[in-house]
Amino acid sequence: MTTKKIPVTVLSGYLGSGKTTVMNHVLNNRHGLKVAVIVNDMSEVNIDADLIREGSNLSRTEEKLVEMSNGCICCTLREDLLQEVERLAKEGRFDYILIESTGIGEPVPVAQTLTYVDEEKGIDLSTYCRLDCMVTVVDAYRFWHDFSSGESLLERKQALGEDDTREVVDLLIDQIEFCDVLLLNKCDLVKPEELDELEQVLRKLQPRAKFIRTTRGQVDPAEILNTNRFDFDEASQSAGWLNELRKESHTPETEEYGISSFVYRRQRPFHTERFAAFLEDWPVEVVRAKGILWLSSRNEIAASLSQAGPSIQFGPSGYWVSALPDEDRRQVLIEEPELLESWHPVWGDRVSELVLIGIDMQRDEIIRGLDGCLLSDEEMSLDWNTFHDPLPAWQPSCELSTENLA
Repeated sequence: MTTKKIPVTVLSGYLGSGKTTVMNHVLNNRHGLKVAVIVNDMSEVNIDADLIREGSNLSRTEEKLVEMSNGCICCTLREDLLQEVERLAKEGRFDYILIESTGIGEPVPVAQTLTYVDEEKGIDLSTYCRLDCMVTVVDAYRFWHDFSSGESLLERKQALGEDDTREVVDLLIDQIEFCDVLLLNKCDLVKPEELDELEQVLRKLQPRAKFIRTTRGQVDPAEILNTNRFDFDEASQSAGWLNELRKESHTPETEEYGISSFVYRRQRPFHTERFAAFLEDWPVEVVRAKGILWLSSRNEIAASLSQAGPSIQFGPSGYWVSALPDEDRRQVLIEEPELLESWHPVWGDRVSELVLIGIDMQRDEIIRGLDGCLLSDEEMSLDWNTFHDPLPAWQPSCELSTENLA
């Protein structure tokens, strides 16, 4: 007997963006759908669940409100989410499952929980349900304040624990870059021209999603229920910086509100000390940058750089293929022959590729600054290991700040 898969919509968005208001509006306009609701809140008392209980017309006999408190479904409560969704699906009395994730939750792990087999628990939720739509709610009124705050979740007393060192801006980016529908909420609190500029920036960060402007969370339920929009591979590749990197050639677009992007690509290493100085004076007009770097004093390993607002994350991305032992290198090139298309006869796959997205960027000035960090012809012939390297030693991830770089 084949069980009909229950569609699932997940609401993500930073604290205060309006997820609960959106949820209540949808529940009050769902046209007879029997809905099971899962609400995740970090506090011991699930405030959001109370608000939904009071603000929606959920039937106590036909529907279900599940509270998941004092933890996050993307990590500490992941097992609970697995078991709860399986239980609700097996009951066979719901048409839909709506999940409101906590405001500090990341959407990717939640999507993985709903679409991949959990070998340890022996639960495959894709047998019972179908992830239909990942929705991110953005607070149009507070977005730039949160984006540029430079604050961590710990500083705001919103962290999962003492070891949760995430910055607010990085969480905002994670939620924006992985979604099918982006609800730009509280639009009534923002001037029209400022709203237009914000939307254009967000579209640059997330070109794949459907954008819907909302006031007080009022969205047509058909826009986020039974949409068939979700595709994990597409969602994973939907970030604006990836879209830019995949372009074979980049022609400058017509810049609306001064919003633009470009790819900086050079097959020559950075002098690490000069590049560190560039990071200290990072261009404030760059909203988002991401890519891999070739650093002269760390010639064997590619560096990964991810910037959003005042936050810069720097860490190892893995060995360059050309730095691998001969046999390993041959095997990789057999499996990924496209690498040979840009393979340098001396440096192999070593290259710096950095996507930059920003507002009123001085592109030529930024390029000159980055080019000034490259090794000169004379320096190319020297021992690169003798160059001063002030950047932090390799860690799984080194968090930097454009305001205070070591």
